[in-house]
Amino acid sequence: MTEVKLFSGTQSHKLAENIAKLYGKDLGKLTISKFSDGELSPSFDESVRGCTVFLIQSTMPSADNIMELCLMIDAAKRASAYKVVAVVPYYGYARQDRKDKPRVSIAAKLVANMITSAGADRIITCDLHAGQIQGFFDIPLDHLNGSAIFVPYLKNLGLKDLIFAAPDVGGVGRARSYAKHFEVEMVVCDKHRKRANEVASMQVIGDVEGKDVVLVDDLIDTAGTMCKAAQIIMEKGAKSVRAVVTHGVLSGKAYENIENSVLEELVVTDTIPLRQESSKIKVLTVADLFAKTIHAVTGNTSISSLFI
Repeated sequence: MTEVKLFSGTQSHKLAENIAKLYGKDLGKLTISKFSDGELSPSFDESVRGCTVFLIQSTMPSADNIMELCLMIDAAKRASAYKVVAVVPYYGYARQDRKDKPRVSIAAKLVANMITSAGADRIITCDLHAGQIQGFFDIPLDHLNGSAIFVPYLKNLGLKDLIFAAPDVGGVGRARSYAKHFEVEMVVCDKHRKRANEVASMQVIGDVEGKDVVLVDDLIDTAGTMCKAAQIIMEKGAKSVRAVVTHGVLSGKAYENIENSVLEELVVTDTIPLRQESSKIKVLTVADLFAKTIHAVTGNTSISSLFI
């Protein structure tokens, strides 16, 4: 057994502190300096020689967060760490996972190459936008599922007429897994986009009349799709509608959209820190899920018990 040390990047510090506390260790000492022009320079303030090092950093935009993670990995390898594990609660650029039109980048693959080339020996992440992104890595990847956080919460709500909904066709598999677990029905919101972040039209496939509807997705950005789906579902006669989403990107007018929507609540996790508070947004932590996963990785035990 090698010594285990946990370090945090700039944007995930609070989550990293909670993970370290639940794991049973203090966060390691790391300084991330910036040159006048914004160039990053991380340095470890303690020895990591021969250690298994866990670097906790979500890679949401800006690109500084990805660069910071890669520099941390490189610094750890050059400081003779035994193993370097990138803990990436939110894997940014995952929406660009294929060529959906000519002459575009497959950014999710590029980011995977960057993390691997920097020297990571393993990656731990949660609710990738598309499961096949796991195949972009040639190193072991532990893909955690937000259902471990949301299912207990939904059970505690005690909704009598529960039904699940996918806000778009791409989320059908995710919504179906929840519906199967709760042994209830599901519906689908079929949307058409004119351009990114702008929904042109939407319709609900399935019956939601008199139901307590829970929309399920992996991330929410401007909240346009989610709010429009909620509106249409209520117009179809639903009793209530709420959403559970792992990654609260929440950019642009997202907070305004959510406050003005018919959503009873939006439940997200702390993989991405919120930019502001909202009466409709509830945050659940993934710290315990990641702490248990780190225990399993360091102890060479299965993580399948963490899945619902």
